[in-house]
Amino acid sequence: MSDCKGPKENLHRKARASPYPGSKVERAQVPDDKVNWMINWKDYSPVDYTAPSVLSGPKWADPEIGANNFSPKFNEKDGQVERSSHSGLYNVENGRPRNPVGRTGLVGRGLLGRWGPNHAADPLITRWKRDGSGNKTAHPVSGENILQFIAIKRKDCGEWAIPGGMVDPGEKLSAALKREFSEEALNSLQKTKAEKEEMEK
Repeated sequence: MSDCKGPKENLHRKARASPYPGSKVERAQVPDDKVNWMINWKDYSPVDYTAPSVLSGPKWADPEIGANNFSPKFNEKDGQVERSSHSGLYNVENGRPRNPVGRTGLVGRGLLGRWGPNHAADPLITRWKRDGSGNKTAHPVSGENILQFIAIKRKDCGEWAIPGGMVDPGEKLSAALKREFSEEALNSLQKTKAEKEEMEK
């Protein structure tokens, strides 16, 4: 079975951008017509990169494949870690999973802790903008109602983002959504026990 579902309009351009985020590492260039794994490309030579912060062995990261007999199982639940992708099946080469969407010009994990999918929980919370009387507020030019959403300013890069993060092994998605939103949007890690209990009400 193929690990690529045929041509895709998106061609995951962001996953082929250089330099790799947070580094000076340049990916091997992958033209649009060579993204699909079904296209033969004998000269494909991706750059092998895993960030030093991942290789240092934090508890949230997998070890290198082969280290201490580490050999993860893909396309299934591997202990407490879900290693099935929503983007398709993984083909495995030399113990490493290939990106199911296609070539990216890079092998290794980059900044990701897990081999295979790194499932994230990113809650998108919205509301209609309202005036002091509770009526929806319209945009002055388009006349459309204004939809607001919650965003955070990331501490690592200073960019605005939706709050969220990685699902821990064995954690339910609903619990991860609540935890990540509390940590990133409500700053729960800095709260006292009493303040956390008040937030839970």
